Amino acid sequence: MNWEELLSLRRFGDTNKRLRKEQDETRLGFEVDYDRVIFSSAFRSLQDKTQVIPLSKTDFVHTRLTHSLEVSVVGRSLGRIAGKQLLAKYPHLREIHGYQFNDFGAIVAAASLAHDIGNPPFGHSGEKAIGEFFNSGEKAIGEFFKSGPGTVYQGELTAKEYQDLIDFEGNANGFKILTESREGVEGGLRLSYATLGAFLKYPKESLPKKPTQHIADKKYACFQANTHFFNEVATELGLKQRSQDGSYARHPLTFLVEAADDICYTIIDFEDGINLGLISEDFALEYLIKLVKDRIDTKKYHGLAHMEDRLSYLRALAINTLISDATETFIKNESEILQGNFSTSLLDKSNYKAQIKDILSLSAEKVYRSQEVIEKEIAGYRIIADILEAYSNALVKSKNGSASNYDQLLMTTLPPKYQDISGSLYSVLLNCCCYVASLSDSAAVHIHNKISGKQL
Repeated sequence: MNWEELLSLRRFGDTNKRLRKEQDETRLGFEVDYDRVIFSSAFRSLQDKTQVIPLSKTDFVHTRLTHSLEVSVVGRSLGRIAGKQLLAKYPHLREIHGYQFNDFGAIVAAASLAHDIGNPPFGHSGEKAIGEFFNSGEKAIGEFFKSGPGTVYQGELTAKEYQDLIDFEGNANGFKILTESREGVEGGLRLSYATLGAFLKYPKESLPKKPTQHIADKKYACFQANTHFFNEVATELGLKQRSQDGSYARHPLTFLVEAADDICYTIIDFEDGINLGLISEDFALEYLIKLVKDRIDTKKYHGLAHMEDRLSYLRALAINTLISDATETFIKNESEILQGNFSTSLLDKSNYKAQIKDILSLSAEKVYRSQEVIEKEIAGYRIIADILEAYSNALVKSKNGSASNYDQLLMTTLPPKYQDISGSLYSVLLNCCCYVASLSDSAAVHIHNKISGKQL
């Protein structure tokens, strides 16, 4: 892979090549990507989607929206720092093509801003709930198995189509949102291919599933509905093919997007746990101090009278420490990354790996598995399953001409873009899943109450 291709300004539908040196310096192409994401309706819905605590009533707790904004800020810093060093290593990028270090920051910031745009309500349990609707709902009971209602469609779908549903993936839904054409709107948000490439954390299809330790095989990046454009982006950027089954090496800047996300959820989810009283102050400060002990100004720290101020100081110091560490790892391994041979996240190579592991372990114990989170995730499973069952039945029966009056009434409550039943069964079911994924936590609860007759 080479940076000249990886920094492509091309957008969907372009017939002429966009050149960096011809860009308007007041609003660069990569900065337009950030603007288009932040003004999109899909991004706005993140303000009421779970980051850690579903349906939290306190202002302390981050939502997907505040998390995404913070990830974009960290991503911008990572991109700019790395960009300066890359331009020093490859001066022709500046001298011949006109790239500036801010371009790297803008790409990483825009991809970071969009990184959760496809996530369903109720956090990662929302993805699992959609998948289990089409797969197995409950494990064995004696010799009997209870399957999800959506298993009835398996025989009518290809293996890859069915895998998209039973392994529903927020990252693939995000790519669909960012790129999919619909009536009157060609190419989705029409982001630059460089930003789309940086967004693709797992550049492969849902099948074949690869039981490897390679970071790019952990999940997948595109549904069968979007493989053509996915391959077009990968080809334009010159992403290295890892195999003949449709998997590619990551865009190098994806590692910085991932690092920005990892840094934020490591430190800021931990901070949420402290502010909610799930993690004691003494414990928290001890863990953070271990991470920043080489940088802490003890005089300044001990002069802070309030816990909130001490926590803010340590949080800022921890984030800056991990930003420096991640960019150092990125530049050190840049050649291997360009060759497509780097197989772990940047934080897995961190000098602070032990401290990060301790913080994540404590967050898992005290926050992610807290009673409040578990109880709301359980409710979320039921809510998502019920909504999926009602709307998938209505859509499929309408497509088959067997819709009841109830089904017809349900259809009228769907936004127009999700009412289309003219495509294949796969496209109808996938769009139903994407509708459910588009809902905020509160909207999902509200719709569930309506269709179950609990609220008029």
